[in-house]
Amino acid sequence: MAEEAEGRVDLPPTPGSEQQAPHFLQDVIFHGKFKLLKALTPQESTLCQHGLFFLDGQRRVDYVLSYPSKKPSSGRSGRQATHLLTENAVARSLRRGPHSRGQHNPHHQAQRAKDPSGADVELGCPETLNGHEDQKILRREEFEGKLKDMGLELEKDEETKISGVSFVKIHAPWNILCREAELMKLKMPTKKVYEVKQLRGVVEKISSLVSKVVEPLHPQVEEHQQKNIKHLSHTFSREKQHLFDLSDKDYFFDSKTRSSIVFEILKRTKCKAKYSMGITSLLGNGVYTAAYPLHDGDINEECAVPNDRKLLYEEWANYGVFYKYQPIGLVRKYFGEKIGLYFAWLGLYTQMLIPASLVGVIVFLYGCATVDDNIPSMEICSTGNNITMCPLCDRVCSYWNLSSACATARASHLFDNPATVFFSIFMALWAAMFMEHWKRRQMRLNYEWDLTGFEDEEEALKDHPRAEYELRVMQKSTNKDQKAQHKIEKLTCQDRLPAYTTNIVMMLLMIGVTFAIVFGVILYRISTKAALYMSSNPVTRNNAQLTVKTTAAIINLVVILILDEVYGAVARWLTVLEVPKTDKSFEERLIFKTFILKFVNAFTPIIYIAFFRGRLVGRPGSYLYVFESYRMEECAHGGCLMELCIQLSITMLGKQLIQNNLFEIGVPKLKKLIRYIRSKQGAFQEEERKKKLQRYETDHFLEPFAGLTPEYMEMIIQFGFVTLFVASFPLAPLFALLNNIIEIRLDAKKFVTELRRPVAARAKDIGIWYNLLRGVANVAVIVNAFVISFTSDFIPRMVYQYMYSPDGSMHGFVNNTLSYFNVSHFQQGKEPMEPLYLGQPVQTCRYKDYRDPPWSTTPYEISKEFWAVLAVRLAFVIVFQNVVMLMSDIVDWLIPDIPKDISLQIHKEKILLVDLFLKEEQGKAGNLQHRSSMEGNENWSNNNNKHTNSTNSL
Repeated sequence: MAEEAEGRVDLPPTPGSEQQAPHFLQDVIFHGKFKLLKALTPQESTLCQHGLFFLDGQRRVDYVLSYPSKKPSSGRSGRQATHLLTENAVARSLRRGPHSRGQHNPHHQAQRAKDPSGADVELGCPETLNGHEDQKILRREEFEGKLKDMGLELEKDEETKISGVSFVKIHAPWNILCREAELMKLKMPTKKVYEVKQLRGVVEKISSLVSKVVEPLHPQVEEHQQKNIKHLSHTFSREKQHLFDLSDKDYFFDSKTRSSIVFEILKRTKCKAKYSMGITSLLGNGVYTAAYPLHDGDINEECAVPNDRKLLYEEWANYGVFYKYQPIGLVRKYFGEKIGLYFAWLGLYTQMLIPASLVGVIVFLYGCATVDDNIPSMEICSTGNNITMCPLCDRVCSYWNLSSACATARASHLFDNPATVFFSIFMALWAAMFMEHWKRRQMRLNYEWDLTGFEDEEEALKDHPRAEYELRVMQKSTNKDQKAQHKIEKLTCQDRLPAYTTNIVMMLLMIGVTFAIVFGVILYRISTKAALYMSSNPVTRNNAQLTVKTTAAIINLVVILILDEVYGAVARWLTVLEVPKTDKSFEERLIFKTFILKFVNAFTPIIYIAFFRGRLVGRPGSYLYVFESYRMEECAHGGCLMELCIQLSITMLGKQLIQNNLFEIGVPKLKKLIRYIRSKQGAFQEEERKKKLQRYETDHFLEPFAGLTPEYMEMIIQFGFVTLFVASFPLAPLFALLNNIIEIRLDAKKFVTELRRPVAARAKDIGIWYNLLRGVANVAVIVNAFVISFTSDFIPRMVYQYMYSPDGSMHGFVNNTLSYFNVSHFQQGKEPMEPLYLGQPVQTCRYKDYRDPPWSTTPYEISKEFWAVLAVRLAFVIVFQNVVMLMSDIVDWLIPDIPKDISLQIHKEKILLVDLFLKEEQGKAGNLQHRSSMEGNENWSNNNNKHTNSTNSL
């Protein structure tokens, strides 16, 4: 095998291969031959273990580093080529020789002096290396040497099928795994097993019945142990290895744990070529191009060897199993606890959306069923009332009949009815129950995944500094006087003051940009509406309102999608400027900045429509103007709730369909295509496609894992859409549910097939995301209270019915909400150009407001009804907020954070651990006593023999 691997060479490209790449792209893009895309995916050997082990076939590849390398040119002289082959042969013989694993003879040292990186190619062409490349080689050589000093075993592969890329395969021996597992305080299962307490009585029967009903919904994942039996786990210790089952050392630490251990060593190992550097800095400086653990194997059907990746692809990352539960245990086993918690949270959130969707649909259907019985809608649609309304814009707009707004009024009732108040209260309680349910689910997973004692380890590791922080501290220390070199340097607030100032200014600037764009869309609506009303086409004039609303909502959506990408990059740049000390601090600061910017970007247009539009208008004869020419826009007679619903639905559906799904599918495919073209794989020669790539070569073309922040962020924004303005759009939970059903499988497929395997990270909770969820849920109560009070007509209807209605009904409500205006009081140049548009002269027109009529002693002044309605609105906000908050607190108090059975099992585990250690100590004491007694008996027998011998001699 070794000789075959050494003999691999890259075939030179055939003539005309450069011309085949454009034809391939034309076939895919223009002729629809999408099957050719399969040629992009490197086909592996039918042996799934190909590339997962060193050349000896025994040592597993736990981690891979890749770095750029230049192939020798063919235009060299014979002497140079012979010299190159000789040095390559010597280098290969040294790597295969007995001294290649840590024993360096003088001849080997001489070779390494010639070639600091150990690469065959770089040995043969020193003249092609500039000073920068030499520095990279020195850093790489020093870093790899220190990795060997740490006990890791390395194997290089320079003769790969990927042009310009070489690989370093890393293996951690058993003793290194044990040492690092003890340092990292990993909990491992012991030999001791115990029975998990099962439910008894009626609860057990109900649980078994439910289990039988939902059995088809469970994935076909083989359970390696019985559900009622659990291994007792304990922090690994080399002194207590006898407590653990070490019968199969190769699989005691699974691939996830092995790669995380190697990654900890890579982070801790420093390269002091210029500054103290770890693997993160080396990657940032281009010394290495990538560092990643390997996937377990292939997912193709031809693969006969089963592996966890293939099982996840079949039972999880597949749209055909969308109705099944997720195999969270297997996800955690393969990707680690942090990713497992994300998918567990996403699955629970999706399940909780089912009852919310059902109630939302019922509320919507209630609005559809009662629209014909709604008295205000009937009064608006009645042509007998013949109410003449004031113009909606200056000059070009004329008077219009209220009955023409019949369709808008009926549509508004679908979302503005008494049931929406109930739904708002229900969603507030739903959010509280979701948070409590997640805390219980999280605690259960902590118990099942042996994370109950993770707090101590987290406290110990939280102060581990980032490489960028260490670099800044070292740069600061070099600028100090020599007298202060013995002091421990750190970055102070004064050092970070420029970064903090930049953060504040840039955050305010980005928020100002969002406000400016919203203001621009307002001007677009005002000007476009005036232009459409000037049209001679009656169809255009009649549909002007709908056209303006829809196009403005689409423009807002496009701007939101663009600014989301910009704000994400700006937030990362600002966080890098701050130079946080730890990875956890960096992640939390980045999340907070990104959330603020994206939240403002997504909800500013909606907040404007809900709370500001139509309230800064003025009245006929005294309108409010922008730039002295643009009259502020009004709401339709049915209220702004319908427009709010249109804006909310287009933004939510657009973000989900375009940003969350289309981008997540299309962008990774496009990046993968670009990487293959750049790596000179665009020729797509038949013989090249038949070549089998190693596992680490295949994973090199996958997309690097960029963290869970984008996944969480889109779900948090969606949670805001579901809870914040649910009073205006009761179908939001249904659309979120449909999106999440696809989102789970889409994310799963991305993790399994499109991304490199991430390094497993342990976590006991979802971190700052829980606090953001709690904050959004609390803000949602206040926002919905204001939407019901000020945006909908719920409060004015209640006030009229119980205070002003002569018969206690809603008859006359529309007339009560309309004020009178004398058309002779129009400002000069603002009156309609066509005053006889309705076929008769108009003396007075009506507009929606609570003002005194022109014939009163205080014309056009705010009436008493306005103050009565305003007082009830404010009172409703206060009562609604406090009642819902109180009910949410009651829900929190009634539902315990830790399930009772889990609390009992945790207590039982502690008792069993104490018993285990007591028995161990007793065993040690018994062994010592037995050994001391044996030694005493031996001494007595020896003394007795000596006494007998002395007697005989006498």
